Amino acid sequence: MKTIKTAVQSMAVLAAILVLGGCSDSDHHGGGDDTATVSPPAVRAVSSMPEYVSGGSALIDITPNSSGAALNVQLNGVDVTDVFQESPTEPGHMLGLVTDLDDGSNTLTATQDDRSTSYELTSYPITGPIISGPHQDPFICQTAEFLLPDGTSLQGALDEDCTAAPQVTYLYLPDGGTELVPMDDTSALPDDVATTTTTTGVTVPFVVRVQTSTVDRGIYQSVVLHDPTTEAEPTPFNPPKGWNRRLIAVEGFGCPGGWYIQGASQGNLSIAGADFTLLNVKQLGEGYATFANTLQHASNNCNHVLASEAAMMSKEQFIKNHGVPEFTVSAGCSGGSYGSALPADRIPDLFDGILITCTFPDPLSIALSSSDGRLLQHYWDQHPGEFSDDEIAAVTGNKTAQAHLDLADQARRTDPVPTRPEGSDIPGYAVNAAWNDAVPVDLRYDPDSNPTGARPTVYDASRNIYGIDADGYALRPFDNIGVQYGLEALNAGAISVAQFLDLNAGAGGYDRDASFESARSEGDPGAMLRAQQSGLQLGGNGGLASIPVFDITGIYNDDGGYHYQWFHFALRERLLKANGDTENHVMWRGNPVPYDTVWSTFIAWVAADKADQADGTEREKVIRNKPADAVDGCWSDETTFIAEEQTLGTEGSQCNDLFPSWSFPRFIAGGPLAANIMKCDLKPVSRDDYNITFTDAEWTRLQDVFPDGVCDWTQSGNYTGVVANGSFGPSPVNLVYDITDTVED
Repeated sequence: MKTIKTAVQSMAVLAAILVLGGCSDSDHHGGGDDTATVSPPAVRAVSSMPEYVSGGSALIDITPNSSGAALNVQLNGVDVTDVFQESPTEPGHMLGLVTDLDDGSNTLTATQDDRSTSYELTSYPITGPIISGPHQDPFICQTAEFLLPDGTSLQGALDEDCTAAPQVTYLYLPDGGTELVPMDDTSALPDDVATTTTTTGVTVPFVVRVQTSTVDRGIYQSVVLHDPTTEAEPTPFNPPKGWNRRLIAVEGFGCPGGWYIQGASQGNLSIAGADFTLLNVKQLGEGYATFANTLQHASNNCNHVLASEAAMMSKEQFIKNHGVPEFTVSAGCSGGSYGSALPADRIPDLFDGILITCTFPDPLSIALSSSDGRLLQHYWDQHPGEFSDDEIAAVTGNKTAQAHLDLADQARRTDPVPTRPEGSDIPGYAVNAAWNDAVPVDLRYDPDSNPTGARPTVYDASRNIYGIDADGYALRPFDNIGVQYGLEALNAGAISVAQFLDLNAGAGGYDRDASFESARSEGDPGAMLRAQQSGLQLGGNGGLASIPVFDITGIYNDDGGYHYQWFHFALRERLLKANGDTENHVMWRGNPVPYDTVWSTFIAWVAADKADQADGTEREKVIRNKPADAVDGCWSDETTFIAEEQTLGTEGSQCNDLFPSWSFPRFIAGGPLAANIMKCDLKPVSRDDYNITFTDAEWTRLQDVFPDGVCDWTQSGNYTGVVANGSFGPSPVNLVYDITDTVED
């Protein structure tokens, strides 16, 4: 039996270590002192949660006890002691990359002086799935189209799971240059290579290592400073000298078309002074490492349970290749905002902070609000001239009728039908099915020619979560029973009683193909519940409750383009509803906001929070470590900051005067700013709810329009929140729903 003598024989403090997943064979040291109490060694996986190991390997940290006895480690009865060595970052800890795990259950046993800890690991294939349910089908491989930083292709997939041969590419920054260029010869540094000094004070050549492989069927990449001419290949025991042990997850953008593809590119985006790219020269030069997976990019994958799984597995891959980061943050704009927020909320500890801009709480918020908007626009198409542009804006909450059209257009992400009869679309706007060109036409859904084809909607992309009907179509959560469109406009005198009644009588709803129906839509209860449990609708009660959330404008365009400010405030309201306050959320508005100031403030907050070892909950720590300048406010220009609580509205504060914000149809219908009640509780109509007087005939008609009652927005409706670490299979841990066991009619 192989053994290791530890370097911690005199560290008596380790005698009180809490054993994770362990059991002691004895309470007494076997060396003769029967009165001494010694704990067994403590074991923990540091590359992933032990129940979510991927790829047959795990980085394991073992804290030996204070007995000084030799340590022995076995995996499933096989001696693996030799893979452990002293940790480069945790004195007194032993670190080992344990390989050859079986798919399924594994037992790692660490023994010292007849005291053992048994630690269970559950491993899944590197192709997944772990928590996202059955693999999406069809799924189009795009490795041959994926370009590496040197301009070459990743080449064709090796199997049906879109596996690609791993590649390592080196780039460098020329002296005086601003962009990284290929470094073809790794045996010697280029004559014109620049140097850089990291946040830890280390000066190294500005050379970065780009590692590319496939993880969870997506294309994974990581980038970090590394000099191949003087440094060995990175490992957790020998991390790159220039890495400052901070890791950034780079997220993508927009959802439409994000289904059934692997993705031919990462979600790199530069906007409003922010560089959300893997090859961010400033951040790499400071020593940060970056990583991404094509399935974290919403334009490739708009299923954020799958996106969170891809992020989780990709971070694990980085750790097994480079070591454990001090902290990991995520940053992104638009689709990258919910690409950061949703995984952070549903998988606590995945990210230690998020910096979001051009913010949406989730793609479902866009889908549901635009579905309201499309119904309203359909009514106005059928009744031209009955509402002026100002009246349309008053009913929808948008700044203008054009801004309403821009939002209503986004209902295309819910519509699987490629063509529709003349007159049923929003004039001038494409609301029909959105596809990526990589998906062959013969695989695409058509209600007439291919009713079993893949359906291009935000719901069908996440069918493992929403569930399916007898025909395999995703169940839908959209519900407008009892919604009084234009209620506040009526009460404000902006529209007439006749307009209000006609609009609500004619608004209608959708069938499962997003075709218009005269009856209101009734959402599927299971789909609505699981949207919340899964975090597809952001809850804010999971991981987001205990990390810094820094939210900046990014895009300011309430005139149109649907990146409206109310989405920022909806996210904040959800945090408030879930946690009682928003002390861990900071909002800066401006056009633009100085991004370098944002980044430095955000990172200072995360670093202080992670360094806090004092007592307290994680939420208490994140709040007490917030920097003094991390307060709400707006930037009138790039050097002038106005410290002021940010509120939704067009007046009442300096920031609202500078950056007024409008709302959305269901808010004007009386709904909450959080936009998180998919199905409202109903109450009987009451004259007390209106600022105007109905005639008897009008009142009778109102009762006819809402025979079951109207929304009572004082109630919480069907709101539940996210199930942290919720699984949709195959992992049985925190299993929320398994579509392979249940098909709903």
